[in-house]
Amino acid sequence: MDSLVRALKALADPIRLRIVEFLRHPQRSCCAREGVVCACDLEEYLGLTQPTISHHMKILVDAGLVQAAKHGRWVYYDLNRQAFASVVGALGHYQTGQLATRQADSATHQDHGGL
Repeated sequence: MDSLVRALKALADPIRLRIVEFLRHPQRSCCAREGVVCACDLEEYLGLTQPTISHHMKILVDAGLVQAAKHGRWVYYDLNRQAFASVVGALGHYQTGQLATRQADSATHQDHGGL
């Protein structure tokens, strides 16, 4: 439950959502590598300073949603797709429970002649 809370808190920020979207569909630029994004690419895309990017990336990495790898003086980021699958799975339990409740309520409503 703790990891779900950390992930949801990390995703509750509009800048971090933009970062996740960029990591999902990166635009190749100065020092991007196949499948990963350099921190400098995020600075350019978001128009934010390096310290601000670092702050947001630390939250996403600490939440397990993003993986970071340092190569020389550059840090490259990639989505941790398994972590996103875990979040979706955890939230799916609520959807399934709600759907089952609605179906049961609907069936009960019909059994009682629509009353």
